[in-house]
Amino acid sequence: MTGHLWEWLLLAATWAIRLGALVIVPFRRSPTATQSWLLLFFAAPWVALALYLAIGRPVHPRWRRQRVAQLGPVIERAIVRIECAARPPELLPAQASAAALIRGIGRMPLLEGNAVDFLTDYDDTIDRLVKDIDGARDQVHLLFYIFSTDGTGDRIMSALVRAAARGVTCRLLIDAVGSRQWAHAIVARLRPRGIEVHRILPIRVLGRTTRIDLRNHRKIVVIDGRIGYTGSQNVIDAEHGFGWPNHELMVRVRGPVVGELQAVFVADWYLETETELAEAVLYPAQEEVGTSLAQVLPSGPDLEAGGIDELFVALIHSARERVVISTPYFVPSEPLFQALQVAVLRGAEVHLLLSGRSDHPLVHLAQRSYYAELLRAGAAIHLYQPGFLHANHMSIDGTVAVVGSSNIDMRSFALNSEISLVLYDQEAAPLFERSKHGACSRALSSCRMSGNAAAWP
Repeated sequence: MTGHLWEWLLLAATWAIRLGALVIVPFRRSPTATQSWLLLFFAAPWVALALYLAIGRPVHPRWRRQRVAQLGPVIERAIVRIECAARPPELLPAQASAAALIRGIGRMPLLEGNAVDFLTDYDDTIDRLVKDIDGARDQVHLLFYIFSTDGTGDRIMSALVRAAARGVTCRLLIDAVGSRQWAHAIVARLRPRGIEVHRILPIRVLGRTTRIDLRNHRKIVVIDGRIGYTGSQNVIDAEHGFGWPNHELMVRVRGPVVGELQAVFVADWYLETETELAEAVLYPAQEEVGTSLAQVLPSGPDLEAGGIDELFVALIHSARERVVISTPYFVPSEPLFQALQVAVLRGAEVHLLLSGRSDHPLVHLAQRSYYAELLRAGAAIHLYQPGFLHANHMSIDGTVAVVGSSNIDMRSFALNSEISLVLYDQEAAPLFERSKHGACSRALSSCRMSGNAAAWP
């Protein structure tokens, strides 16, 4: 009798899991993801329950969510310092819509008077960064997903040590998973020299545990509150990994928008240390040093609503002439994939500049599964051959450009904290079309264009 009772209880629990999944799983989830989860729940309910509890929702543990809840006033105080430079410029309708969406997601205003340099040479980017750190007077802030101790990492750390010796305040954030191989050596070298170093979301078994899949993928540098860097490049040698040279896109910015990069760093610093960086020197009075309109969009599981995928989809839907996207990993969400198809049907050119090589073979196979349908729709797919194209960029009609750390995949859309710089001007936005010497224009001439499914290399 007891054995039968346990069988009935197990059966009841199994069906309770399945029925509960029907209620809970579809909440704020795409139809495709919902279908996949529900199939797993009905096929293997106990396995599905364990996986769902571990990774089913892109949310941090309770202690982290409580800290995020305290972040609002920190961000608002930073924005008050930044917003004094904001004036409502005249924008095209698509630009105004994008600027409003970014403000709604990430709170940052659109700012005028910025100077933007596109950096496409890997070693030259490191040279310029080292030079700017050597010229720092007040503070140097760096945040990187990958920070290594190889030749490139040694150059940056040596520059930080020199800056600290001059009395410059230096702070470094590195992701605990992305930089796990080198984190101990970095801390051991820099902390004794007065440089503050913290690992982002360190993996712990007890106490304040963290999820290994929720990561900070941002790349941010702010020097004296006046010079900023962001983009796709990590602090590691170009030919790491499979031995292919990485080709990247970074931007060096000056002007009021540097304050927004600073605000994102300050927010991430608070989340890791519970210390608010509020010194006035962090947000110096900014003069207009250029003509670019710019806005920063932080995205990730810490934000209350929206993300970078909503911006990408909205921009693609606004395109009337041309969409150009460069990304190392192309595994789009269903809304983004449909937006590309609709853009082609409206008569817009759609160009995808993707890497012909990959450091993640399974992701590369998943990426290739989208090619045939896009090619049939009329999109052009350019496969970059000389190395691993790691640059992230989107250009819409030559009037809006997005440069940053976010890939076109579900990790960047749902799991990673990312950073994007959005530009609204006809000099900066059409990067692929105008850059004669950059990696993007070289890439187009170095790619094999897939005109049909049979043309895949």
